[in-house]
Amino acid sequence: MPLGSARDSIRPGLAGGVVRRSLKVALTEAQPEEARVTTTQLSGAEIVIQALIDEGVEYVFGYPGGAVLHIYDALFKRGSLKHILVRHEQAAAHAADGYARATGKCGVCLVTSGPGATNAVTGIATAYMDSVPMVILTGQVPTPVIGSDAFQEVDTVGITRPCVKHNFLVKDVKDLAITIRKAFYIATTGRPGPVVVDIPKDVTDPGIKVPYSYPREIKMRSYSPVEKGHHGQIKRAVDLMLEAKRPVFYTGGGVVLGEGSAQLTELVRATGFPITSTLMGLGAYPMTDPQFLGMLGMHGTYEANMAMHETDVLIAVGARFDDRVTGKIEHFCPHARIVHVDVDPSSIAKNVKVDIPIVGQVASVLADMLRLYQERKPKSSEPPVADWWAKIDQWRGLDCLKYDGSGSAIKPQFAVETLYKVTNGELYLASDVGQHQMFAAQFYPFDKPRRWINSGGLGTMGYGLPAAIGAQLAYPDAQVACITGDASILMCIQELATCQQYQLPIKVLLLNNGYMGMVRQWQELFYESRYSHSYVDALPDFVKLSESFGHVGMRIERPADLEDAMREAFAMKDRFVFMDVIVDPTENVYPMIAAGKGHHEMHLSPSLTDRELA
Repeated sequence: MPLGSARDSIRPGLAGGVVRRSLKVALTEAQPEEARVTTTQLSGAEIVIQALIDEGVEYVFGYPGGAVLHIYDALFKRGSLKHILVRHEQAAAHAADGYARATGKCGVCLVTSGPGATNAVTGIATAYMDSVPMVILTGQVPTPVIGSDAFQEVDTVGITRPCVKHNFLVKDVKDLAITIRKAFYIATTGRPGPVVVDIPKDVTDPGIKVPYSYPREIKMRSYSPVEKGHHGQIKRAVDLMLEAKRPVFYTGGGVVLGEGSAQLTELVRATGFPITSTLMGLGAYPMTDPQFLGMLGMHGTYEANMAMHETDVLIAVGARFDDRVTGKIEHFCPHARIVHVDVDPSSIAKNVKVDIPIVGQVASVLADMLRLYQERKPKSSEPPVADWWAKIDQWRGLDCLKYDGSGSAIKPQFAVETLYKVTNGELYLASDVGQHQMFAAQFYPFDKPRRWINSGGLGTMGYGLPAAIGAQLAYPDAQVACITGDASILMCIQELATCQQYQLPIKVLLLNNGYMGMVRQWQELFYESRYSHSYVDALPDFVKLSESFGHVGMRIERPADLEDAMREAFAMKDRFVFMDVIVDPTENVYPMIAAGKGHHEMHLSPSLTDRELA
């Protein structure tokens, strides 16, 4: 994480006194082990390419420019590394991000100096907020003119410091290989995140060659992410779980990032406890399973939010207690004792005070927790916490996601349900940000991790299409779709050209309501329906636009036509299809928790407000 940020220092005493010094110290102490020393002489540009090959990189997403032309020339000569030419550097970062989320591997992008680097910042910040492993290689002006306001010069290290896990400026070609190795190590270990390597053009000069060696392993004395959770803390957590009358598992994106889905599923089923998830954690536990209560938080289900409000033991795993989940902190889980499992010690007790902190890789901690729970649980035939489930079933009876499907307009909820039906739930679904994102989270249940690819923490419009590019390249034979809105899609619409160039058979589902939907919803509910600049009144003909890029375009306006059109689109296995679905512009996302409210203070659909709440 950036030097001096909250993620780089923690309070002493957590989980057995884990204390971490500045990452800057760690990097100065880093020593390569078992370096693969060769007699090969390589230029800096050739080192970049060879290092990526040695890291096992499959794709580099990028856009050339003056400061990286030596690198691009080396890439051309080598030919074995696959480069994906995007049409904007923001898309390069998002595509690398989507690739990383879908695979668990480190995404890589390559951009030039100045505007190339600044255009990528939004994608870097998106990855940082959601802890996505990425290495971003940026060109820089030659070292002799750094600081002179040279053509296309920006302080990339300074600009990106607040939104990276770490960054480097390489001033000597001899440091290039080890720096790239460090970058991948930092990006993929502990709490993952993006790492920037800024490379001045003279460092990649083809006329300057040095011996190439690439270390197999890196050790950093002061950067040593915790693997195993503290046994005593895990035992305390299990004791608390065994005493619980109203327990809830609250899980986040850390379970997906930490490859802990299998362990989580086994533990939850062994306990019989209910489980809810953040937006980023969807799919870590099967959403169609009866123990899953749905997503929690601002647009979470009634039963999930009420269970959180009433719980007496909360087991938080890989979640960071962000404001979209907690609502007003003073109202958050007022009756609960809280267990918090996370690989990042600085996340524990940052927003919400917890009773039992456990620092470690979630997969390892959950496995240990399951073993102890099975050893200690009472031998009883009575279902665990039966009274608690009876209460939850009452809340479920409200059917908080029910919507009025009558009328001639396509409801966005119905469009997402139809997408699930047509794809049988077997889809890598990238999303932009807004109402369509929330409808997808509510109505497309993911039963597997890494299938739901969206911008959570930063909420980046324009993310969906390039992220889908990364996922489709990772899994060329899989069904990949992007669900988007008419405002979001226009932010990176130029990537339709990238999809055509590489013949990517992505399916775009545009829920077209003519508005910035979530902005309009807030204006309706909290600004007396003053729709200030949220109406998009100059939209293109998306069918003609997609066809102009060489794709298939469809416009769907009637509910009766929707399923057949979707089936036709997905039957075109080798074509990119853009489905412009005209939906009801008045539909809102419910439930909804307004800013400053607690989990028990939800706005429900108007059709439910007259019903007696359990």
